[in-house]
Amino acid sequence: MDQFASMPFLGQPVWMWLVFLGLVAVLLAFDLGVLNRGSREIGVRRSLALSAFYLTLGLAFGGFVWLELGRQAGVEYLTGFVVEKSLAMDNVFVIAMIFGYLAIPRELQHRVLFWGILGVIVLRAVMIGAGAALVTNYGWVLYIFAAFLVFTGIKMLWAGDHDPDLSRNPVLRLARRLFRVTDKLHGDRFFVRVPDPATGRLRRAATPMFLALVLIEIADVIFAVDSVPAIFAITTDAYLVYTSNIFAILGLRALYFALAAILHRFAYLKQALAVLLIFIGGKVFVADLFGWAKVPPEWSLGITVAILAAGIGYSIWRTRGGAALPPRLAADGGRGLS
Repeated sequence: MDQFASMPFLGQPVWMWLVFLGLVAVLLAFDLGVLNRGSREIGVRRSLALSAFYLTLGLAFGGFVWLELGRQAGVEYLTGFVVEKSLAMDNVFVIAMIFGYLAIPRELQHRVLFWGILGVIVLRAVMIGAGAALVTNYGWVLYIFAAFLVFTGIKMLWAGDHDPDLSRNPVLRLARRLFRVTDKLHGDRFFVRVPDPATGRLRRAATPMFLALVLIEIADVIFAVDSVPAIFAITTDAYLVYTSNIFAILGLRALYFALAAILHRFAYLKQALAVLLIFIGGKVFVADLFGWAKVPPEWSLGITVAILAAGIGYSIWRTRGGAALPPRLAADGGRGLS
């Protein structure tokens, strides 16, 4: 048994993977079975407490990585965690639009997000596993990732800030063609049996809850196209990449409920994230230009925190008194979801 636990798997001993996966399983079971049993609204105070808990846990796991794998691995994990947490904040805007469009009430939103996070854990494992294999066997792929991040960051800076029209979303249209969809919610259920208008026989149908889940999963895949290359530009260690990703995402549900009511105060976060993507991608080329193996991890962490702090601080200053609402929230007066 000890020999199995010490066997390497994706660069790290099996026992370290088991510790991580066991902790995630306990957190999910505790979340669903104890913290959020039944359908009820998660208030801002409770959301902030849960956000602080998951943030502390993610940082504590970084301490565990530091002790087991050394200082550089610890700093790389923390940098990845900060980057993924920040990119996840932009995902909150999209989740808010999905819930608003499908009229999912706050007391049911946590159920969609819980199952959404389960899907994210699996999807990120697949994407990170594929990315790790590519980077390991074809080192030049890292430069493609870096160039993509720089391009994405520049595009974010120049593209402006506008809402997508969810009524024209191809995934939503496809789901409505593949499934019978009810016009209204049926509690917290994703599927129900309803009478067929033609025959009167009961047939299975999806509810708007299921549509919300599908859209959130697709949205995460789209966001992962940015976030996964970003973390590989920081470290190519699959363990650090996956653990920092998942710990950042685990707190996304709590973070969403904490931020939903004050999204308008982060009007310029998108620009800060764009600059961050340009920095992360650019440092891969800069390191080669100066003949470094990579930009020192401490520099990456410090510059990452500085960029995000500047973006958040500028947003809060510019939106004081309710001014300068971003277009995606201006229509409802910056209330977020209610």
